[in-house]
Amino acid sequence: MRTIVYADGGCDPNPGPGGWGVVIQAPGGTVELCGGERATTNNRMELTAAISALEHFPEGASIEMRCDSQYVVKSVTEWMRGWKARGWRTATGPVKNVDLMQRLDALASARDVRWTWVRGHAGEAGNERADRLAAQGRREALTGVKSTASSAAASSSSSSATASASAATSATISAPSAPSPVQKTTPVALPSDLVGALTRAADRAGTTPQALLEEALRLALDLGPAGIARARQDFSSRKAS
Repeated sequence: MRTIVYADGGCDPNPGPGGWGVVIQAPGGTVELCGGERATTNNRMELTAAISALEHFPEGASIEMRCDSQYVVKSVTEWMRGWKARGWRTATGPVKNVDLMQRLDALASARDVRWTWVRGHAGEAGNERADRLAAQGRREALTGVKSTASSAAASSSSSSATASASAATSATISAPSAPSPVQKTTPVALPSDLVGALTRAADRAGTTPQALLEEALRLALDLGPAGIARARQDFSSRKAS
């Protein structure tokens, strides 16, 4: 039985900041992956999505890879054999994105992959979710606020929360480590002004926004609601004096 995987990527503008997203419909539950780069292209993000999906699986795994990029699907199923025979060259010159193409070829060759093209933005749930994850990855690349792990175990509630937070910048906060190799995360929407303040504070502290956010959350959990209220009151008193 093949595991169904959706992979998607994109840039806005192209070239420019981009992101990629993956939805793996695994027997034990849905796994989501995303990431991004500040300066890239649409095709590189599409390829990176497929590569990241394949890297999740061991050699020999049976997968159905569903992509809305004909560039990715046709590269593997139609063009790649000829490129390799010509030393990774096309009829007009070197293969574009050859570094990613070679990585994709190596991963796909070691796995049993069925490549399926799906029409983008046509209502297929896995593809739509992968598209939203790609947008999340792009936002994370732009803001610098990202998960310490690149994967998440999805739930219907977290998917709905992420989809409804289109006006906010999304940060993914890692949960405590678990025996599973896939670390569970929870998407949390942050207002853009808070993300900006977090980024500036992290720069002043010489740390990353993610590390500063995690430390603040741990402190807040240790203090509890009553402790937070006392700390706010003490801070306000010192500020007024």
